[in-house]
Amino acid sequence: MLGQQIKKLRKQKKMTLEEVAGKELTKGMLSLIENNKANPSMESLAYIAKRLEVDVTDLLGEISLTELRETLEKAEKFYNSEAEEMADKYKQITALIEPFIPKLSSGYESARLLDIYSQCLYHESNKNWHHFCDQAATIYDEMNLTSKRADIGIFKVMVKFKDHDYKQALAIFLNERKQIETLHVYIDPMTRVDLDYNEAILYFAVGDSKSAIHAMENGLNYSREHRIFYRINDLYRLATAQALMSNDEEKKAHYLIKLKQYGEFAEDKNSILAYEILKNLSLSLDNHNNSKFMDKVDQYLLDPELRKLYGPWLYLEKGKALYCLKKFHEAIDCLEKVEIPSFIHHPFDFSILYIRDSIKALCYMQLGNWDIALQTSKIAVEHFETLPDSTFKDFAIEISRTVKKASDIHKNKQH
Repeated sequence: MLGQQIKKLRKQKKMTLEEVAGKELTKGMLSLIENNKANPSMESLAYIAKRLEVDVTDLLGEISLTELRETLEKAEKFYNSEAEEMADKYKQITALIEPFIPKLSSGYESARLLDIYSQCLYHESNKNWHHFCDQAATIYDEMNLTSKRADIGIFKVMVKFKDHDYKQALAIFLNERKQIETLHVYIDPMTRVDLDYNEAILYFAVGDSKSAIHAMENGLNYSREHRIFYRINDLYRLATAQALMSNDEEKKAHYLIKLKQYGEFAEDKNSILAYEILKNLSLSLDNHNNSKFMDKVDQYLLDPELRKLYGPWLYLEKGKALYCLKKFHEAIDCLEKVEIPSFIHHPFDFSILYIRDSIKALCYMQLGNWDIALQTSKIAVEHFETLPDSTFKDFAIEISRTVKKASDIHKNKQH
């Protein structure tokens, strides 16, 4: 009720009837309004709101804007906390927001709460997340909050992407981008680059390199033209990875230089490390006797943070180097540590890391463990079955044939 809301806010602010009534209302009239025995005019409501230092909507609505903002502040804090810092993180957030859900219809606070609520429902495997996600998107559209609206679209895409349903993820993305570009006259530069970057990722994931390169170069050209560095690191990494997949040494060298220049300019440790790994990443096993790089790998692996982020790639390169040094048992032990991180979902990353089984197969072959060598090389090829064509896929197939041929020759000699 209106009167109860006014009284509640007045007491929260520790104000007396006289203080709120001021010069334009009497204490008695304000008391009647608070007890719902008199209906104030809009002018009186505006005056009361001004005295209480709140918005008129805080008086008229069942939920005050102040209450919504306080709830959103808590929700944001919980949502951005690490999972280990907060038990049942998503359940706690949904419990916090749920009482407000029927009353969220407009304004940034409502949209953001619906946004967070939908994502928490998704993490709790609640299929109703779609409904609230669409509600948030509608409000963002109405308010012309393009970056937030794009985040919603990308979240929907990532749900399918993480399930490795790349074709459906791309279809959703193209539909979301079309809606955003239709409804939003102006798209800010960072959102535009975000869209180009994600479009490139998805086209590469389905094996459409031509469309992917077009989207990627759009993002790079737009960044250069508008002199913004947002996503430039990610775009250079993506471009280098694409060059690796297609065995284009000229493009690889070009984008590696760009990645290094950015890392040095921004003093970005991750970019410099990505440059080091990508520079030495090669399917030519003759290139893995770089002792200077291997010393760096061992140094990087001592850093828990770097090991957590780049451990699989570092162990892979170390395993290749040990193979080249004919330290086959050590190489196998090292390659056993190349595990696929839970945050990895793109075929490029899978392709690079799945090579571990091909190198292990070569090690087992050199040790004369033919059955394990054949089985491991077969596993490598099976991993690539659902992935787009690449030089890494060709490498796995070639190693499988090499191991099979060597095994057959060995068997014939035995007979």
